[in-house]
Amino acid sequence: MISIAQFDRLQTLTEEMAQYIKKSADRFELVKQTGSKSDFYTEVKPFADEVKGKVEVWKEEALVWVTEVRPKNLHSMQISTTADNIEMVSIQAFFPETSRKRFIDHIQAINYVLIGILNSFNK
Repeated sequence: MISIAQFDRLQTLTEEMAQYIKKSADRFELVKQTGSKSDFYTEVKPFADEVKGKVEVWKEEALVWVTEVRPKNLHSMQISTTADNIEMVSIQAFFPETSRKRFIDHIQAINYVLIGILNSFNK
């Protein structure tokens, strides 16, 4: 059985993932407007490394939660895919040649899972 502390931790981590997605989306819009590439070592890599570290923790917690709680519309494969997509958009957001449609589709898919997790805590 998952403890209250684990629920709280997953909720906090999920909210952090939502913040990373917001930062990535904001960065993407800025890069698309200016058309300028970001420096890989001073901007892209530090952000991507930070996101990767948090995503790994979130993924572990979310997989335990989804396995034990078995929410109706969320499955372990969605958690794994979402973790991969979060990492991907955290990098793609820095490059103006990134496809807007594909980027937005990934953001929407990520938000579907994150909102689904957060909403399940409110039930």
